[in-house]
Amino acid sequence: MAIRNIVKYGDDVLRKKCRTQLSFDEHLHQVLDDMAETMYAAEGVGLAAPQVGILRRFCIVDIGDGLLELVNPVLVSSSGEQCGQEGCLSIPGKYAEVKRPMTVTVRAQNRLGETFEITASELKARAILHEMDHLDGILYIDRA
Repeated sequence: MAIRNIVKYGDDVLRKKCRTQLSFDEHLHQVLDDMAETMYAAEGVGLAAPQVGILRRFCIVDIGDGLLELVNPVLVSSSGEQCGQEGCLSIPGKYAEVKRPMTVTVRAQNRLGETFEITASELKARAILHEMDHLDGILYIDRA
């Protein structure tokens, strides 16, 4: 595993829409492992592929309850509303209030290409949506 450089605000890669991840091979596994190491080293709770310069649809989240890897995630449903502070490893030291759904259900694939669904609420829902936004070139400051 290796710590990768985190792309900072102002880099065009953060504003691009990512392409579908088609291969579920050792390269993907290595990138996911590197992203986890990078996120933990930076003391973040999520990291998306474009934040390490890769324009593919995958991200990771860990709010303290274990690592969640989401490949090609799609929002299935959302409900409720919450408003809270968000920050981003690509915009260090800045925070803003962002309104998001309270609960979300997301369909994604794991690192082996197996499809699953997850329902999350509160901080985990916020973190998942924040990372999924990165896959479409959207930053939390756009929603603040």
